[in-house]
Amino acid sequence: MAAPRLTSKALRLPTSKLLRPALTTATPRAAPTLTQKRHLTGPYGYHQSKALTFSSFGEPIDVLSLHTHSISPTLPSGSVLVRTLAAPVNPADVNTIQGTYGSKPPFTTLLGTAQPSAVPGNEACFEVLSVGQGVKGLEKGDWVIPAKTGFGTFRTHALVEEAEGKLMRVEREGLTPVQVATVSVNPCSAYRMLKDYVDLVGLSMRWYREGKDVSGGAWFLQNGANSGVGRAAVQFGRLWGLRSINVVRERETPEETEKLKEELTGLGANVVLTEQEFLDRSFRDRLGELTKGGKEPLLLGMNCVGGKSASAVVKALSPKGCMVTYGGMSRQSFPFPTGPQIFKRLRFEGFWLSEWGKENPEGKKKMIEDILNLMREGKFKESPVQEVEWNWETEEKTLKEAVQGTLGGFRSGKGVFVFGET
Repeated sequence: MAAPRLTSKALRLPTSKLLRPALTTATPRAAPTLTQKRHLTGPYGYHQSKALTFSSFGEPIDVLSLHTHSISPTLPSGSVLVRTLAAPVNPADVNTIQGTYGSKPPFTTLLGTAQPSAVPGNEACFEVLSVGQGVKGLEKGDWVIPAKTGFGTFRTHALVEEAEGKLMRVEREGLTPVQVATVSVNPCSAYRMLKDYVDLVGLSMRWYREGKDVSGGAWFLQNGANSGVGRAAVQFGRLWGLRSINVVRERETPEETEKLKEELTGLGANVVLTEQEFLDRSFRDRLGELTKGGKEPLLLGMNCVGGKSASAVVKALSPKGCMVTYGGMSRQSFPFPTGPQIFKRLRFEGFWLSEWGKENPEGKKKMIEDILNLMREGKFKESPVQEVEWNWETEEKTLKEAVQGTLGGFRSGKGVFVFGET
């Protein structure tokens, strides 16, 4: 996944004069009741906002805190005020909080926190509430997403300076906030890995032009196939005429495992295996049958697990194949084997979406538009999610536990903050 990177500019929601801890009056307000509607503006028109922040690295449950602050009604030139509609919690967001990810966010006091802090979160769907002078490409009511990684999305509102360079407008018609909020990491990662390392579509077309006796499009193999990236890859493979071999972890019961296999098959997977089946010696014979003894070579492997699973991907690849690694969820090391590199002439690549996006900003925009169009047409289905409601009264503990649970056990879907009355 893309590595979040919070820059001082990205967090420059204001100067200390524009953004400060929530203003209070001499007479404390009573807590809102179920029949009351919270006023979205405080004294002097300041807009009330909340954000999850952290000032040191560690487990989310230990280091995150819910910080309340106010945003000035006077927007600097080139700025917009947005409210968050939905924001997913990705594994890389948790790794960033833990301090184990490839990039570290800078800590600042721009939100008015007592200690220099950062806001986690990499993806979101925002709605533009108001627009400052000089902004021409955005209007009130537009839906936007971060144009770059490291925005800091676990918050109810944000004042975004230099907004037209930091936000990407999306056409909201026919889409939900959750679809828009989850488009820019997992689907984009799958899209790029299937296109950039081996020309699988071109290979498939060449087979048919040359009249080869093939039974379908080119093959690719992936572990972690039930992840957001894996589910996206299955669907892109189906849309582009490719065939996929997909490896998943066994569930707690055989019935649950079979249900997962059926789910991926329904998305377009050709073959679904458990890790145990994949690592068994009998898989070599099955692979030979699938590829007609190598006449339909397996040239792309996508690895997000590492360890024994990654080693098995290497063994399965055909000569001149390529393994692309984009994660290491097992936390087990994977030594690059000398023999396959020499005698099978395999390539080993690493993929980091955020770096690709920096180098290809226009390509990223076109890719996102393409994927959103597929969603509108009903040709691409977003991954299952577990919605966590975030209202003004939502307790800090609820939000922290939602982030902490992202890496734990088998989950029925990706955790997504869905914002209500904020």
